[in-house]
Amino acid sequence: MEHKLKLKLDALPKKPGIYFFKNADGQVVYIGKARLLQDRVRSYFQPTEDPKVRNILAETADIDYILTGSEREAAFLENNYVQQHQPKFNLRLKDDKSFPYLKLTAGDRFPGIYFSRKVGEKGAKYFGPFSPARDARKTIHLLSKYFRIRNCEEAIPGRRKRPCLEYDLKLCSAPCAGFIDEKSYRESINNALLFLEGKTEQLAGALRESMRRAAANEDFEEAARLRDIIQTLDHIKVKPKLISVRLENQDIFGTARDGRDTAIYVFIMRAGKVRESRETVFESEADGTDAEILRDFVASFYAEREVPTKVLLPVEPAHKKELEETLSTKAGRTIRVLIPARGKNKELIEMAAKNAEILLRKKDEGLAPLGEVKKDLQLPGLPVRIEGFDVSNTSGTETVASMVTFVNGRPDTDGYRKYKIKTVAGPNDVASLDEVIRRRYRRVLEEGSPLPDLVLVDGGKPQFGTARKALADLGLAKIPLASLAKKEEIVFLSDHGDGLRLDPTSFALKLLQHVRDEAHRFAVKFHRQRRTKRSFG
Repeated sequence: MEHKLKLKLDALPKKPGIYFFKNADGQVVYIGKARLLQDRVRSYFQPTEDPKVRNILAETADIDYILTGSEREAAFLENNYVQQHQPKFNLRLKDDKSFPYLKLTAGDRFPGIYFSRKVGEKGAKYFGPFSPARDARKTIHLLSKYFRIRNCEEAIPGRRKRPCLEYDLKLCSAPCAGFIDEKSYRESINNALLFLEGKTEQLAGALRESMRRAAANEDFEEAARLRDIIQTLDHIKVKPKLISVRLENQDIFGTARDGRDTAIYVFIMRAGKVRESRETVFESEADGTDAEILRDFVASFYAEREVPTKVLLPVEPAHKKELEETLSTKAGRTIRVLIPARGKNKELIEMAAKNAEILLRKKDEGLAPLGEVKKDLQLPGLPVRIEGFDVSNTSGTETVASMVTFVNGRPDTDGYRKYKIKTVAGPNDVASLDEVIRRRYRRVLEEGSPLPDLVLVDGGKPQFGTARKALADLGLAKIPLASLAKKEEIVFLSDHGDGLRLDPTSFALKLLQHVRDEAHRFAVKFHRQRRTKRSFG
């Protein structure tokens, strides 16, 4: 197992959630759910002949995850994210076939209860979703048995003079044949609604007593049936939080702080389903309160994003009314900023907060190798921002270069850049590197962009020398610079003329190799794209 993936695996919590296998480009290739994330993901790295598992691992360069409150919640979230990302190795759940619901046609004179894959019919009430689907069908049977609610499409009033077999089996009160009046039927519907809304303790007690009697009479088949119905009741009581039958559009913010480090995790719910999330870790002002930090972040978060109808926050932001007015003006409609104190929305915020806490922990994990790099390379500070460069060509044609950015020891793909070499003819990697270093940092100076804490170039002494001169000519000689040669894996620095050999197992070398290899991969990918375009152009 690659060192990086092993570190990821060891850091996974033993809690329920969904996990993502990602390729080197950051694309999700597989999504799964788990009761215990670490145990489930670890199972993929056991010896196996399963071609699917081997193919997944062959493309996996990174592992990520989202915590949920339960394995059942993870199943719903897995379904949503698979439909959103369409990973190549998820063969099921890719279509829009969603988890089933129960539809109660509450607007009818004699409502019926039905199995439904869609939500939205006017006048109907929906309950669920259910996983597995058989739980929905069990619940329909339960409602028919205990409340005599119909589940047929028979017209009422109709021409039927005698009820169907369902009435004889005591699974329906036969409103189609006039065997029950509207008032009595409505009482049954109201009781069924209490049941569907989770107020099931009294019914569950009666079922358990019936199950015990059946078992005592050695009617084990009936006892098993009652046991399954009781389990269905337990499922109904646990309402899924990440799916809403109200088809709500809302964003759920969770926060975590450790000193000045602040992490914010956002679940994005659209049409009642969480299919996306956003996450960020940043350094806040030392004297900033949670309310002020949250207000500033929310305002900037929606500067270029769609604003949902509701924004759920863990604490009241500073100047809440002004924030609502700003968001409402941008959206062109009324936006509500809510701070739930209880219920499902409060649980959603707590779930988002747990994932924010994970972000802080990931940041600390990323900083560990940064400390080793600082120590081994004798840098003035932690290399929080590393920019790595590489050059790629084929016999001097279509020469390109890449720059990758790592922040807190992790790739920051928003900071990646591609360069077509303009001033160098023929296969001259050193001259090409000189051009790209000058272009990159001349622009950084012009725009006032942040400078890196470490520049890393792919190569040996020649590459290190030309990069050092280019930086010096731009007045940036103080920026720490290193080069890492392939094969020998020697680090070249200003104070180490013969190069520095790091422990092959050290976190510092592993991180530098990761930056170097990522820059190489990105450059080669761009070069191939250019070559292909030229071949077919």
